[in-house]
Amino acid sequence: MDYCLLLPFTLGISLVWPCFMATEISQTEEVKHPVDSHLRVKRGWMWNQFFVPEEMNKTNYHIGQLRSDLDNGNNSFQYKLLGAGAGSIFVIDERTGDIFAVQKLDREERSLYTLRAQVIDSTTGRAVEPESEFVIRVSDINDNEPKFLDEPYEAIVPEMSPEGTLVIQVTANDADDPSSGNNARLLYSLLQGQPYFSIEPTTGIIRTSSKMDRELQDEYWVIIQAKDMLGQPGGLSGTTSVLIKLSDVNDNKPIFKESFYRLTVSEAAPTGTSIGKIMAYDNDIGENAEMDYSIEDDSQTFDIITNNETQEGIVILKKKVDFEHQNDYRIRANVKNRHVDKQLLKYHVEASSTLIKVQVEDEDEPPVFLLPYYLFEVFEGRPHGSFVGTVSATDPDQRNSPIRYSITRSKMFSIDDNGTIITTNALDREISAWYNLSITATEKYNVQQISAVPVYVQVLNINDHAPEFSEYYDTYVCENADPGQVIQTISAVDRDESIEDHHFYFNLSVEDTKNSSFIIIDNQDNTAVILTNRTGFSLQEEPVFYISVLIADNGSPSLTSTNTLTIHVCDCDDYGSTQTCRNKDRMLSMGFRTEVVLAILISIMLIFGLKQRRKQTLFPAKSEDFGENIFRYDDEGGGEEDTEAFDVVELRSSALMRERKVQRTATAEIRRLYRQSLQVGPDSAIFRKFILEKLEEANTDPCAPPFDSLQTYAFEGTGSLAGSLSSLGSAASDQEEYYDYLNELGPRFKRLACMFGSATQSYN
Repeated sequence: MDYCLLLPFTLGISLVWPCFMATEISQTEEVKHPVDSHLRVKRGWMWNQFFVPEEMNKTNYHIGQLRSDLDNGNNSFQYKLLGAGAGSIFVIDERTGDIFAVQKLDREERSLYTLRAQVIDSTTGRAVEPESEFVIRVSDINDNEPKFLDEPYEAIVPEMSPEGTLVIQVTANDADDPSSGNNARLLYSLLQGQPYFSIEPTTGIIRTSSKMDRELQDEYWVIIQAKDMLGQPGGLSGTTSVLIKLSDVNDNKPIFKESFYRLTVSEAAPTGTSIGKIMAYDNDIGENAEMDYSIEDDSQTFDIITNNETQEGIVILKKKVDFEHQNDYRIRANVKNRHVDKQLLKYHVEASSTLIKVQVEDEDEPPVFLLPYYLFEVFEGRPHGSFVGTVSATDPDQRNSPIRYSITRSKMFSIDDNGTIITTNALDREISAWYNLSITATEKYNVQQISAVPVYVQVLNINDHAPEFSEYYDTYVCENADPGQVIQTISAVDRDESIEDHHFYFNLSVEDTKNSSFIIIDNQDNTAVILTNRTGFSLQEEPVFYISVLIADNGSPSLTSTNTLTIHVCDCDDYGSTQTCRNKDRMLSMGFRTEVVLAILISIMLIFGLKQRRKQTLFPAKSEDFGENIFRYDDEGGGEEDTEAFDVVELRSSALMRERKVQRTATAEIRRLYRQSLQVGPDSAIFRKFILEKLEEANTDPCAPPFDSLQTYAFEGTGSLAGSLSSLGSAASDQEEYYDYLNELGPRFKRLACMFGSATQSYN
């Protein structure tokens, strides 16, 4: 397509630019435009450029003209403009091909528009030539002032910094085209901040230009200007402010403002007492103002420590003073900074000092213990009156009053007038390993003068507790268990304290080692395992096994205890699991709790009934006969017609005959039931065995009544310490019995022994 381009000249005269042919050429050439545009011929295709100044306020600004070399001026050709901005920003006169800008353009928003031109024969409606592409560029004008990017600016520089020290760099940005003249070329200048600071014109780097003292002024506001057009007149500018703070350096030493201090101290004051404060001042801040106080000549009586919060010097009593020995002291205190850099040592050559005069005041002093506290050791188990240790106090005054000692609220120790502490009760380390005592000393001539000292008594351990099972073991073994099967892992505990780690040794008793169906293996790690020693167990024949485990500790001397492990035979499931037995025992034990409570209540009622009965028969008349009727509601012998009463004497005689056959006293019977109750467990086989034994005993008894009877047995289960107590059993013998043996059955029967045994003795 051939177009003739008409561009406006700088003087407003339009001229027709020679027509350009859209032909392929071999190299890139540059053709100068008479105005401010130029034409580049790129390899392959020719393209045109138009330049439009940005921010042009003129409406319908004429950009140029497109005209085909085929246009003969008969108005039959129609020009069209296509592409981004066509019709909205740029319009074309369809008849003449003139291009106009109808909006003000901003290069910073968009600097280039690519459009296409097309010429159509209006008579035929067909394109005369192919489309041609051209570019409209928005030329830059200086319409943007410089802007600083990272406002607000703040910088810190050490005080007394040498000239030329870098402070901070500020940077401004100009949105104008940096390739278009000097519109975006900036120069920096300092509007405020001389003579302390300077700025590099092209980089915006701020540096110090003189030394500054923070104690005189600690911050500065500096105003920076950035101007485009290289600072030439007519350029635009922007400003920013920079807050520059001076950080402190330790260029000042602390100084006492008082050259003399007067302090007082009582001779009764204990060591460590604060007797006064002194104060030095430092113009520096923070770490640079931290200071340390000291006493010249290394005083043995006084010392000074620094309060890190207030930076005050606290004068303390390092050694007790005695008015009778010396009543005043003169000391000199120095002060210096704690942190000083090597390059700043010249400011701290000579330390500041002050004089302190300390006046000692006379006091009537309480007794003084020779030590601030006492620590004694005593072995546990020592008898009453054992020596623990000795404390000592004296009267520091000239009259030297005698001293009396006492222990505040202690039942385990006492002290005599010589300060000797002894035990008043046996000590047990397992109950209390330490005792914190307070010993008071009182002057005999002035009881108001009292002082106290802490005494710590450590009870040393002796090996007086044998090891024992660490817990109660609920152990089961399957009936079909194989030899060597592990059924239980056991461990032990020891209440004694051991210097070394506790170590326990596990073995079976000699009897169990020879005859036991189980063996034990010590794991040498304070645990042991119980293994089966044979094949198969019978729940019917031997439902429960008891093995004695000997546990020894590593104490000196070593102690050994015997612990009984109860092993129940379990009818295991197909997988060899004892969990079903454990679950069943747990349910039975929950049910037995109610039965045990009822059994205890019934036993108490029977005992009280027995006591009332004995009270009634203490003094009977010898000639008086007593008749008793026993109605048996569970008797199946005679049926409804058998209503005759039985003489209780016959029943007693039968009971006595049976008792003589068995040859057991009531005491032996209860003890036998006690042992038996410890062996039974909540298993159906145990009940079955118990009933069979009683049935066998009844069948083989020749003294049994010659009629059928229903015998019932009260079974209390595991945990009963004495079996059943019945008033009928007590009536089986006419002789009085003593029940002191109940004391041997454990703490649960002590109340019964006290009630019943004492009553029997009073009757006798």
